[in-house]
Amino acid sequence: MHKEVQNYYGKELQQTSDLKTNACCTLTAPPKHIMEALRNVHDEVHAKYYGCGLTIPNQLEGLRILDLGSGSGRDCYIAAQLVGENGAVVGVDMTDEQLAVANKHLEYHRENFGYQKSNVTFIKGNIEHLDELGFEPESFDLIISNCVINLATDKQKVLSDAFKLLKKGGEMYFSDVYADRRFPKILQNNPILWGECLSGALYWNDFLNYTKNAGFTDPRVVENKPISVSNQEIEALMGDIKVFSVTYRLFKIEGLESDCEDYGQAVAYKGNILESANAFDLDDHHNFPKGKVMPVCGNTYKMLFDTRYRDAFDFYGTWDTHYGIFEGCGGKMPFNANSSSTSESCC
Repeated sequence: MHKEVQNYYGKELQQTSDLKTNACCTLTAPPKHIMEALRNVHDEVHAKYYGCGLTIPNQLEGLRILDLGSGSGRDCYIAAQLVGENGAVVGVDMTDEQLAVANKHLEYHRENFGYQKSNVTFIKGNIEHLDELGFEPESFDLIISNCVINLATDKQKVLSDAFKLLKKGGEMYFSDVYADRRFPKILQNNPILWGECLSGALYWNDFLNYTKNAGFTDPRVVENKPISVSNQEIEALMGDIKVFSVTYRLFKIEGLESDCEDYGQAVAYKGNILESANAFDLDDHHNFPKGKVMPVCGNTYKMLFDTRYRDAFDFYGTWDTHYGIFEGCGGKMPFNANSSSTSESCC
C-alpha cells in the first residue's frame, strides 16, 4: 500500500483537480491571516495540494513545527510565515515527486518572506517510521498533518511516535477523514479508495482509542463536516458508510483526566492573540469572548494554563475541591439520587 500511495500522489495525481472525489479537499474557507499567507506561496506548490482541512492553529510565533505528510509543502510554507524567522518548520513526506516540488521553491519562499535564511526543511521519510528519522524526543512544539494519517497502515504507530516527539505542553493539530464504521477489508485493499483518503479512514471510536493509547487524553474536535464524495461509482462501492472531514487537537499534558471534572475553576480571555482579538476558540464547544469570565472543567483549564496559551488568559480557582463531573459534559452518575430504600440494613 505504501508503494500504491507513492505512485498515486507522485505520478497519477499532477494537481488538485485530478482527484476523483472531494474527500481530499478543504471544505472550509481559511481565515484572513491564512489567506494572506497563501498569497506568498508559489503557484506550483499550491496546485499540488491534497489536504482536507485547516491545520494551522494560532499563536505560532517562534515555534518548532513538524508537518506529517507535507507533500508539496503548502502548509509548511504557510506555517513558516507564522512562526517567524526564529521559528522552524520541518516537513516529512515519502513521495519523491512531491518533495522535489517542495525543495525546488525553498529560495523563492525565503526571498518572498524576507528572511535571511530559510526556516523550512523537507525530509524524505515514512510517517510510520518517525522514530528512524533522527529527531530528538520532545523536540517539537507543534505537529500538524493534513489528510495524510488515513493513508498510513499503522496509525497507532504514527500517533505514538508523534506523542514522543512533542514537548510537554505541545500539541498535535491535524485534519483527516473519519468514518462512522470500519471499512471492510475488500475496500481497504482498493488502491483508488485508499489513495482518495476514503478506505483508510479510521472508524471514529477506533481513533479515540488509538489517541488514548498513545498518551493523548481528552481529544478535542475543532471542526467537522460530512464529505459527500461526489463520485457515483465510488459511492456505490461504499454503500451506507458515511465519512467526515474532522480537525482534532491533541495536547501532551500531564494530569489530563478521562472525563471533564469540575473543580470550580474559571478563565477569562485577554484578547491578546493576534488572529483572535475578539474571541478565542479552543474547540467546537469552547468559545471564549474577550473579557468574559467563564467556568471550565479541569482539563480545559490545563489545556490553556499548561500550553502556549497561558499568557492569553486570566485564571481563577484552585484544585482544592472537586465537585464531580462538569455539568453538561456527560459521564452522569449511574445512581438514582432520588430513589429511597425500603430497608435501612447495612452489610
